[in-house]
Amino acid sequence: MVSKNTICLWYESEALEAARFYAQTFPDSAVGAVHHAPGDYPSGKQGDVLTVEFTVMGIPCLGLNGGPVFKHNEAFSFQVATDDQEETDRLWNAIVGNGGQESQCGWCKDRWGLSWQITPRVLTTAIADPDRAAAKRAFEAMMEMRKIDIAVIEAAWRG
Repeated sequence: MVSKNTICLWYESEALEAARFYAQTFPDSAVGAVHHAPGDYPSGKQGDVLTVEFTVMGIPCLGLNGGPVFKHNEAFSFQVATDDQEETDRLWNAIVGNGGQESQCGWCKDRWGLSWQITPRVLTTAIADPDRAAAKRAFEAMMEMRKIDIAVIEAAWRG
């Protein structure tokens, strides 16, 4: 059963593959019900996977195989708070290494074009520091990165 509020993510035809990848990659994630089309539709045939219910880190999602009409963009992203460099590296490498691509400041895209922010908690804390000079140093260090390097952030934050 679909939850009261669910994020619907449009895929060309690979919603089930994406859901399985997320379930294998992120904690508290799982693939739920898979629904097949009861009839032909513009981008598929009766019996094709139409929707997939899944969770990503506890967030209910529905993957819709809607064809090539719409593409993901950076206006929507999942922000994942990581606790250490090992977790940051594991998630970043899983996304980028599975056909994804790097972007700036901890952002990357998975192979389906969905954006992810792999954000160490220390970065969030550093850029919110009431010491605005320290926050600015951490922020400026982040602006030079693709994947976040916690040691570099901490060193910049300390000055």
